[in-house]
Amino acid sequence: MKKITTLALCLGLGVLGGCASNQSLDELPPMPAAEPSVDDVNLANGMDEPTPVESSPDQDKDNNDLWVRLRQGYGLDLEVENDRIRVQRDWYARHPQYFTRVTTRSERYLHYIIEQAEARNMPLELALLPIVESAFDPFAYSHGRAAGPWQFIPSTGDYFGMERTWWQDQRRDILKSTNAALDYLQKLSNRFDGDWLLALASYNAGGGTVSRAIRRNEEAGKPTDFWNLNLPRETTAYVPKLLAIAQIVQEPENYGVTLHPIRNEAYFSSVDIGGQIDLTQAARLADISVEELYLLNPSFNRWATSPDGPHRLLVPVDREERFRNGLAELPQDQRMRWARYEIRPGDNLGAIARKHRTTPQVLRSINKLNGNTIIAGRTLLIPGPSSGKGDYSLSEDSRLAANQSRERKGKQRVNYTVQSGDTLWEISRRYSVGVKELAKWNNMAPGDSLSIGQSLAVWSESAQTSSAVPPENDKMVRKLRYAVRNGDSLYAIADRFNVSVNDIKSWNDRVASNRYIKPGQRLTLYVDIRKTF
Repeated sequence: MKKITTLALCLGLGVLGGCASNQSLDELPPMPAAEPSVDDVNLANGMDEPTPVESSPDQDKDNNDLWVRLRQGYGLDLEVENDRIRVQRDWYARHPQYFTRVTTRSERYLHYIIEQAEARNMPLELALLPIVESAFDPFAYSHGRAAGPWQFIPSTGDYFGMERTWWQDQRRDILKSTNAALDYLQKLSNRFDGDWLLALASYNAGGGTVSRAIRRNEEAGKPTDFWNLNLPRETTAYVPKLLAIAQIVQEPENYGVTLHPIRNEAYFSSVDIGGQIDLTQAARLADISVEELYLLNPSFNRWATSPDGPHRLLVPVDREERFRNGLAELPQDQRMRWARYEIRPGDNLGAIARKHRTTPQVLRSINKLNGNTIIAGRTLLIPGPSSGKGDYSLSEDSRLAANQSRERKGKQRVNYTVQSGDTLWEISRRYSVGVKELAKWNNMAPGDSLSIGQSLAVWSESAQTSSAVPPENDKMVRKLRYAVRNGDSLYAIADRFNVSVNDIKSWNDRVASNRYIKPGQRLTLYVDIRKTF
């Protein structure tokens, strides 16, 4: 998946897959207007309105089938045939249930994506790209820290104006992420003179990567089309995947695949809600499940919409009027549940936030505080869910808890609390598990940072840590008695000997029970001499 370290690197190298190229967004071409129909031209010229033609039942059926509309807008060359496409197509054909599952999942979003792609005169095969990126799972999160149906990495999401806060991650917002992805793909197509295969390759590997591959082929006198470029392995399969999917959607019966039927009509409407609202309250007003509301509005991390906006909710089309009417009749003080907390002597904003499962930033924003200073006797407004925790089953906390609790065959769960100096790599080594596995169990990416006090689920074959007692058969590990010096800290000692703070605590009982170390204190360390400098 797409990888990037800083936005500056994105801009310099043109890394894609959600990262901007070395062109600024100001250079994007204007959105092409849809071509006027023959009827529009005739009416504009004062000609008589054409006589309606009666349609046959088959035509009516086709007009109401979104898959027919999608195929009619195809614009890529699907006649091309090679082993790279065939391998991908054969895999999908061998797993028809996968195709049924992802096309069922796409029902909520596909009409909107097709509509937006048509407005840009883009080949409609691109509407199928979320199958490759996320299997149309709006909560998908990759090892490369990419999120949402279009899998934007953080820096690219920031570049396209998709905010990430405690309340929401707009990379999962259906409207914002779709429009950003299509705008970006269109920009890439322009960069490569209308070559959509090169644009797709760039979305995955980066525009700079593709441009350098083209230059290498030019210098060697080789063709510069996608099929002849030397690109990363993931990218060489990425474009064939989309083409294979498009071929199967074109003729699903030839591959034994069943597409979930989708009507050629909008699934959702966007409603201006005018401010923050609890999601269970909104679901009740719309007469839909909270799960359905989350799936249409997957950017929300918590039990309510963001107080900072955008103040809109997507609801099913047939619930729009009911929702609008209910919203208009709802008293303002019933949109959210608020608790009043009287500040006590010794309180601090961080402790109050942790107690009420929120953050200091949220409390500062709601209570209009300029800093963390609070005064005993005064009152803080604290937001909270109006319903039970189980009613918000697709909130970030609930999705994390469900994933952490899912049984892993042959493994035991260990609840681990993150401490100062910990990293995913160190924790994975301690329990003899893979870093990617550990991250996946906790809805994280291997490169994500940890917070002190964060709770991790570790599914290990043994509940005992592997580094509390170093392996005796490892001849490169040495037991060392270290005398603490002035200015030493656990973190500094851990860094010096390439171990973790928790390793030191596990090897020294007195350290585990005391907060500080003292000069002259003796510590037992197990040091791998290959990793000590």
